[in-house]
Amino acid sequence: MRVAFVGKGGSGKTTLSALFARHLAHSGAPVVAIDGDINQHLAEALGLGDDESFAAPPLSSRLGEIKDYLRGENPRIASRDVMVKTTPPGRGSRLLRLLGDDAVHRLHVQSVGEVPLMVTGAFDESDLGVACYHSKLGAVELYLNHLVDGPGEYVVVDMTAGADAFASGLFTRFDMTFLVAEPTRKGVSVYRQYRDHAQEFDIPLAVIGNKVTGEDDLLFLKEHVGDDLLAYCEHSSWVRAREQGRPHGELEPHNLHTLRQLRAALDARTKDWETFQKQAVEFHLRNAAAWAGQATGADLAKQVDPGFRHGPAAPESTM
Repeated sequence: MRVAFVGKGGSGKTTLSALFARHLAHSGAPVVAIDGDINQHLAEALGLGDDESFAAPPLSSRLGEIKDYLRGENPRIASRDVMVKTTPPGRGSRLLRLLGDDAVHRLHVQSVGEVPLMVTGAFDESDLGVACYHSKLGAVELYLNHLVDGPGEYVVVDMTAGADAFASGLFTRFDMTFLVAEPTRKGVSVYRQYRDHAQEFDIPLAVIGNKVTGEDDLLFLKEHVGDDLLAYCEHSSWVRAREQGRPHGELEPHNLHTLRQLRAALDARTKDWETFQKQAVEFHLRNAAAWAGQATGADLAKQVDPGFRHGPAAPESTM
């Protein structure tokens, strides 16, 4: 199952992403965390120390090689140059198993604590004025497009802040989206943006209240979020201590219960591979018509393989 953590900048979505990924890993579940935020802080939130470095290369730094690997022997994709972030897999493409023995996972995964982590890469000076951060997120979209995750396997993605996550089809690649909202007017205004976009594409969305300090905060969230409010987190002295480099004790019982609620909600989802592939094709054709066809000089609609079926039913030769 794949889950995205989204929300206003500063809402605590990176912290919640890290807590949830650690919770899953501690239970023994196969999990991969992906830092898809323009501010790359998930490794630190997972426990990377000041004297440690994240040595695995960012996904965006080897986008060409990732494209070459994933397109495999798909005759509909002539080269990496005509493969864009929305290009869906077809017969002959290489599909990925979570943490499988493949070129993508071997090179780009590094464990931080208990959690295998991949990062998109930071937005640096060389990108200023010539690229947007979505060019880096394209590697994540391709990864998720070609991933066949099974029952009890998890991908946890810390996404960009605000409604910017809807600037590409990446938001359709998840089984559940958790929106982290503070009990403030700004916090719930971002929720309304997400809710409206998610409803248009039938994207499952649940709200996690964060930094809740009392009954008034909880009532505020219930008033403005309603039934979409799944759970909430209280102020955590344990998290603050970790952020200050002095980890001790354990996560508070209420916040631990919230993590269990998130997992139960995610596990209750039913994997719909047919819809997943249908949305992949829809957004690929949208992008092809809007910009990608002109940018590559190719008819990208021909990359769609109508005979391909995603998921466990895909041909084993593509794994």
